[in-house]
Amino acid sequence: MELDFRKDPTILSTVVDTMADGVFTVDSRGRFVAWSAGAERITGYTAAEVIGQPCEILEGPNCKGFGKLSELLATPNPPPQGICNQECKLAARDGRELYILGNVRLLHDENGQVSGAVGTFTDVTQFILANQKIALLEQQARGRFAFEQLVGKSRIMEEVFHRIHLAAESDVTVFLSGESGTGKELAARAIHARSPRKDGPFIAVNCSAIPETLLESELFGHVKGAFTGAIRDKIGMFQAADKGTLFLDEIGDVSPLLQLKLLRVIQEREIRRVGDDRPMQVDVRLITATNRDLKQLVQTGDFREDFYYRIHVFEIPLPPLRERRDDIPLLVDHFIRDLAATLNKPVTGIARDALERMMDYDWPGNVRELRNAVEHAFVTVNGDTISLLDLPPDVRRSQPSAGRRPGRTTVAATPATLTPEQQQERERIVAALEQTGGNRTAAARLLETSRVTLWKKIRKYAIEA
Repeated sequence: MELDFRKDPTILSTVVDTMADGVFTVDSRGRFVAWSAGAERITGYTAAEVIGQPCEILEGPNCKGFGKLSELLATPNPPPQGICNQECKLAARDGRELYILGNVRLLHDENGQVSGAVGTFTDVTQFILANQKIALLEQQARGRFAFEQLVGKSRIMEEVFHRIHLAAESDVTVFLSGESGTGKELAARAIHARSPRKDGPFIAVNCSAIPETLLESELFGHVKGAFTGAIRDKIGMFQAADKGTLFLDEIGDVSPLLQLKLLRVIQEREIRRVGDDRPMQVDVRLITATNRDLKQLVQTGDFREDFYYRIHVFEIPLPPLRERRDDIPLLVDHFIRDLAATLNKPVTGIARDALERMMDYDWPGNVRELRNAVEHAFVTVNGDTISLLDLPPDVRRSQPSAGRRPGRTTVAATPATLTPEQQQERERIVAALEQTGGNRTAAARLLETSRVTLWKKIRKYAIEA
């Protein structure tokens, strides 16, 4: 027996209700007239709850879906095709956000006037969320070796990240030590960003960049008339950092007199503006840093011992780049991505010999110098790959033994000086290189080690590859 939808409309209604998609109709005012069983299943709203209601009823605070249908119906000359493959969000009855893919066709009366619309929609929430999760995982994979703005996967940097995490969980005074360019301010910002004070201000002050005569005023503020040129009251960095974090870089350059005043601030949690007798309470987390040896300065009398112990509660040493060479490829890749986006250049990588030369260089300016070197390369690079000739002259001319500290191996071991275990390891590396035609990446994969580790052992064992 053949079904005739025209003679028995209930058959058509039954077919529509068996569809997984939602089907609905609205009148010319945008009020629901029909609402299928599929629409009920997707949204949780029954037909009795929506029929007669404006179509915006299914829109939550962050969901804009059927409102577009109301706009379409109110348009003087709506497009004849209606709305096709429109992705939007709805609010389910239980409060969930639903992602739907909908199609709407306008209905016209015998005079050609819009009398309403019929639409269908498909629930694509799981598909959208799955893609968002994949994108998030990809983003996490790209940044899995990053801690805030600090980048590294070496063991020494893992310890740095661990100590930053511990410091962020408390309100202890932190002392960051390390050579210039090792990322002390980035570490301070990471501590602040992970701490309960993260919603408060973070203010960084380079104490060596401000003349001693002005530094006290900059830190504590001053009142009008406190000195020549003080034409109005001024708040200092401590007041500006209230409820937040104040980072004092190059604290080793501060005079003993100012050290004493800072000591009082730490102990009493109050400041006195220059020219003002009234104390002011401040709630500031203090982080200090220097590239100088404070213990030696204490011994020479250039740094107060009591102040040293007051700021040296929890130390986080930032290692120089030469002590974490395994992080150089990761940092180079990070800087290439960053500069490519900033400078809008299609640079995607670096040549093997250029990266190896960077691994050989001792980087006296540390991570800051490394970034500058990559930025220098972006000026001269031609194409999508940084070559050896694009590196700064100092880096390009470096030799494997240049700049090594005493105690580090600077001469590759020859087969005659190797132990039996080292000789066996050397033979395995040679065999892997021969098997892969000299391809170090493939050889490292074959030996189940990293490319950087393999590169070091090739140098150590004087293997020509």
